[in-house]
This record gives sequence, structure tokens and C-alpha cells, in this order.
Amino acid sequence: MGRSEQLFRRAVEKIPGGVNSPVRAFLSVGGTPRFIDRAQGQYLYDVDGKQYLDYIGSWGPMILGHNHEVIKEAVVKAVEKGLSFGAATEAEVIMAEMVCEAVPFVEMIRMVNSGTEAVMSAIRAARGFTGRNKIIKFEGCYHGHADSMLVKAGSGVMTSGIPSSLGVPSGCAEDTLTAVYNDLETVEALMEQNKGEVACIIVEPVAANMGVVVPDVSFLQGLRKICDAEGSLLIFDEVITGFRLQLDGASGYFQVTPDLVTYGKIIGAGMPVGAYGGRKEVMKVISPVGSVYQAGTLSGNPVAMAAGLAQLTILKQHPEIYVQLNEKGKKLRDGITALIQTYDVPCQINGIGSLACLYFTKEAVVDYETAKTSDVKRFGEYFHFMLDRGIYIGPSQFEAMFLSYAHTDENIQTTLDGIGQFFSQTK
Repeated sequence: MGRSEQLFRRAVEKIPGGVNSPVRAFLSVGGTPRFIDRAQGQYLYDVDGKQYLDYIGSWGPMILGHNHEVIKEAVVKAVEKGLSFGAATEAEVIMAEMVCEAVPFVEMIRMVNSGTEAVMSAIRAARGFTGRNKIIKFEGCYHGHADSMLVKAGSGVMTSGIPSSLGVPSGCAEDTLTAVYNDLETVEALMEQNKGEVACIIVEPVAANMGVVVPDVSFLQGLRKICDAEGSLLIFDEVITGFRLQLDGASGYFQVTPDLVTYGKIIGAGMPVGAYGGRKEVMKVISPVGSVYQAGTLSGNPVAMAAGLAQLTILKQHPEIYVQLNEKGKKLRDGITALIQTYDVPCQINGIGSLACLYFTKEAVVDYETAKTSDVKRFGEYFHFMLDRGIYIGPSQFEAMFLSYAHTDENIQTTLDGIGQFFSQTK
């Protein structure tokens, strides 16, 4: 029995499901979760000493790879000064200035502790600013586990087959309206049925929690026009895409300007941190300036700020990183496309930039319903085939593959060789 199995047996006795986040439990793919000991560059190392080529990257923020020397040095220096003060620091100011400079529509920003908290706070701000209660989200988009967001959410909720969640009072979700991703007509219908009541539309500009679903060219532009016409705010949840697609995120990539944006751990280089920001007039409704209350002792934690500033500084000073990173993503996707054609398997490859998802379905995946046509049993077989060969992808059909700058062309070819072997042996 390996140490991962031993630890898991101990964990299930004291931790619900043996894990502190559901998708780690391997429920949809079977088997025992790997317990990770350390990481470096593009690799993870488990407690049994096995090396894995990592396509999870702590679910996105490790854009430069794990344990980058510059980031590690910044964290060590910050730790030497103290772990937490519960008071303002210079690093918070520098971080705010850096984000606002990188993302022009972000005129003010507030640091929080997670993507979930960022979304919860941004929605509260939108409601406070507009004086309206209802919000529109999209099937299969995941915006954290706040009560009002657990309605037809993606990612771990899709994996477990739970459409929402117990413990969420009906009143918490009754003002959450659900539209179809990539379908403006469903949004327009909801707006018409709830005239003058919708505070905001919140969307993952690239839906990366039902795999990877890229928006139609006109979809995000259409949401902007609908919000303008109805006096609602548009919120981009860029927990995944922020500072990953390019420095100014999906808003810059697609040239669509939201009113508010939410970020997650990528602005902390993987540390537990988040943020929300946007137009100054909206952000000024937040306390202590306005009457929308939001607070957090650990918000703007100095260690997290140090890590985030180190990573964002590198990304800002070296724009060629994005060019090379996106080229790697294209090489991976093009290679998988060629393998699908060669072996004539019922699969789809979706992706954008350094994101990818291999779906086990013959249907083109454009929304929640088509994502659900995937053969999750076959995905589980694929997952373990790759894991046994030292390639670690997310243990769910509905998670993205994240490349990092540390991944090499040789790593990508190794991955393609593994996928090709799986297709050839299981066709």
C-alpha cells in the first residue's frame, strides 16, 4: 500500500470525503487521490516519490510553473517581516496600481481572499449600485460556492451530478436566473420577463468549468449591449482567464468591457487571494466609502501580495511569455485534433490560449447541455491511463487543462504520445 492510499484512509476518517475540495476526491474517475509532497516547474511529486507532468497548475494560477525562484524569494522576504498584520501595507497599494494599469477599465479594486469571495462581493456591489436584486448567470458556469451561485453550476457540481446543493434556502437562489451560455435569446427572454429587476449578468468570458467552452464572437458583445439597454451591470468572472489569456485578460482579448471583474488566486501566484474591481462609480458603493459592506481580516495579506506582485511583474515585463505560452496551447490542441482524426474517435478538443479540454463526445461542445453528452466513464479510463504514465490532468471531464510557461515542446509531445496510445489501444 502506497503512502497516498494510507493518507487517504486516514483522511476519510476526519475530513468529509477525505479531501478539502470535492473534485480532488477522484469520485468521477475512481481510484485513490494522489497526495502531493512538492512541485517544481511543470512537475508534481507525490508522497510516494512519483513524478507527474502537471496540467492542473493549482487550477490555473501557476502560469510560470511551480515554485518559481523569483516568486519564492519574494515570499520568503515577506514571511521574514511577518505573516499577517490586519492593517494596511504598501504592497496592497502597489498591487492595486499594477492591476489598474494593466486592465484599463479597472479604476478601483478591492482585495479579498478567494474567487468565491470576489464573486459574492461583486454581486453585492452590483445590487447595491443598481438597487435591484435579480442576477443572470449561465448553465455550467461556476462562480464559487456562495449560496446564490449554486444553481446549475459547473465543474465539481457537474462531476458529482448534483444540480445545486442542499443547505441552500430557496430564498437565496430565487433571484438567480439561469440562461444558456452562447445563446443571447435566452438572456433577452429573461430580461423581458424581469424588466427593470436585473442587477447584473455574470459570466465566465471563457467557460472553463464545464471543460473549456469558447464564446461565440458576438456573445460577449451581445451581453454588453443587453446590459447597456437594460441598465444592468456586466460582470466578467476572470478567476480562470484573468492574467492568463493575456495581461488584461479576457476583456482585452475579446475587446469587450465589463463593469466589474473578479479575479482569483492567479493574482497571488497561487496563494489564497482574490479581488474584484471595475468602474470607480460602482466600486465607491463599497464600505467604508459607501453602504455596501464587505470586509476581511486577511484581505491583502502581505505574503500573498508579495507572491502576486512578483508574478505579475514578470508577466508585465515579458509580454513574449504570453506569445510562447499560447503557442504551446495551440500546439497541444492541434496535436490532439490530428490524433482524433487519425484514430477516428468520437472526441472533441476545445480550448483557447493556454487552456484545453478533451471531451469524449461526438457532439460539438458549445454549452452546458452539449458538454453533458460526454462519456465520463471513458474519460475516467483516459485519466488513469495518462496518470499511470506520469501525466496529471484534472480528475473530471469538466475541468480544463492548464499549460504553464515551464512546459516544454518535449512535454507536449510526451502528452500527445500518451493520448495517441490511449486512442489506439481503446478504440
